[in-house]
Amino acid sequence: MTDRTIPDAAILSGWRKSSHSDSDAGSCLEVLDNHPSGVPVRDSKAPHGPALLFSAANWSAFVAAVKESRP
Repeated sequence: MTDRTIPDAAILSGWRKSSHSDSDAGSCLEVLDNHPSGVPVRDSKAPHGPALLFSAANWSAFVAAVKESRP
């Protein structure tokens, strides 16, 4: 699957704030679990903006890289 965008992320429901997001609501990344085409990711401050749609493999690689970079 090629990574894509969803032009208006607000058409999807069930978003959750990523556990890797800033707790001050400054940098909030939201993900949508169990989407049939991959893993949608959006900026919570722009719910009607686009969401990136990652393949499950690419999203897993990103999460693993974030975890590895933690101090």
